Amino acid sequence: MGITLVSPQLLNAYAVAGTAPADIPVWDFGSFKIQMIGYQAQVIPAILAGFVLVYLEKFFSKVSPSYISMIVVPFFSLVPAVIIAHTVVGPIGWKIGDWISQGVWAGLTSNFKWIFALFFGFIYAPLVITGLHHMTNAIDVQLANTFGGTLLWPMIALSNIAQGSAVLAMIYLQRKNEKSKEVNIPSCISCYLGVTEPAMFGVNLKHSFPFFSAMAGSALAALFSVSTGVMASSIGVGGLPGILSIKPGFWLKFGIAMAMPIVVPFVLTVMFGKKRLAPEDLYRKDIYREENPENEIDGELAVEGGLDFVAPMTGRVLDLSDVEDKVFSDRLMGDGFAIELTESDVVSPVDGIVAMTYPSKHAFGLRADSGEEILIHIGMDTVELDGKGFESFVEANQRVKKGDLLCKVDLDYVKNQGKSLVSPVIFTSGEKVKLLNKETVKENEKIIEVEG
Repeated sequence: MGITLVSPQLLNAYAVAGTAPADIPVWDFGSFKIQMIGYQAQVIPAILAGFVLVYLEKFFSKVSPSYISMIVVPFFSLVPAVIIAHTVVGPIGWKIGDWISQGVWAGLTSNFKWIFALFFGFIYAPLVITGLHHMTNAIDVQLANTFGGTLLWPMIALSNIAQGSAVLAMIYLQRKNEKSKEVNIPSCISCYLGVTEPAMFGVNLKHSFPFFSAMAGSALAALFSVSTGVMASSIGVGGLPGILSIKPGFWLKFGIAMAMPIVVPFVLTVMFGKKRLAPEDLYRKDIYREENPENEIDGELAVEGGLDFVAPMTGRVLDLSDVEDKVFSDRLMGDGFAIELTESDVVSPVDGIVAMTYPSKHAFGLRADSGEEILIHIGMDTVELDGKGFESFVEANQRVKKGDLLCKVDLDYVKNQGKSLVSPVIFTSGEKVKLLNKETVKENEKIIEVEG
């Protein structure tokens, strides 16, 4: 499907206007012909074509007998989808992309471009959380092909740098916390090289203030970049290597712009961090006890010894790599495991504090007395249920013991809504875990060994 849209043998859509109709190659289906026009510089036609293929595949999967479905479904899904892609959704998608790029270009070159730059620089990081940032690649490619360069990509690279600088500040603040350093340092490096998810999900969003500090630095850098006309040849690697995508004539200006998302997020994060981070965030527990024997953490000293952890639910045990959501399976938020629920109760796996709850009741953040931070995420995409099918029994900052009931899940309701009951349990504080050799587990049973 994708090859039929981007193959180099197809005439690029941008070249159609300068090509005589008789010279445009065609597919000849006998009773009708389709022009072989490609969308190599577009993403939106491929997205729309993907939707067409999805619905055709679902339809033919339902009506096709199972013993011939492997032949019938691919053929009768793909062939009509290709035809529709090149006759209907391809041209529509190309036109939509053109309108979007023209609108973005108008925003970037109008008298109010500074407002557009501030807004885009500020909201780009939240777009990454939703996945909508992938749309900017389509706009960047469209701008580069239409106008010979893009003002948008430099702002994206600067936003990546800003998130990395916020993590750099957390490295400084948590320099005596060995566990945090294991997460912070690699997240900072990957972020400066253009991969922001580990930094955002593993560090900045967890504490919130680094994330907003980075957004502020990104907005100021975007304002300077657009105001001085910094232009990239096209999209490339984000972060610090992003300067390689910038046209050489703008390297000096982009270098100045880069200083803003390095300095501003760092300074703001350090300022807020000194006021908002608790002692256990700044120190490893044993070091804190040695340096501050007269003080306590959260009203009581951390428990001596390792983590005492039990399964929070009953069900089928899965390795984290088998979870369908890449945020979990790629361990972007931390190591852990998953359980496919077969009983409704979800209990606390540790003695500790409920650090976070969600209005949708589908997830709980816990902080164990021994310092580990644990996220229990019940099901996949269950946030979309808005709390229906879940009954919560705890509140934020409430103390819990192992086995205390956190939540009850209406398994039938969740299944009927088409949601998976595979539930990741993630150590967001950076510990590595070894899953015991069990196919199923009951709540309150031992399931892992924490490797630190």
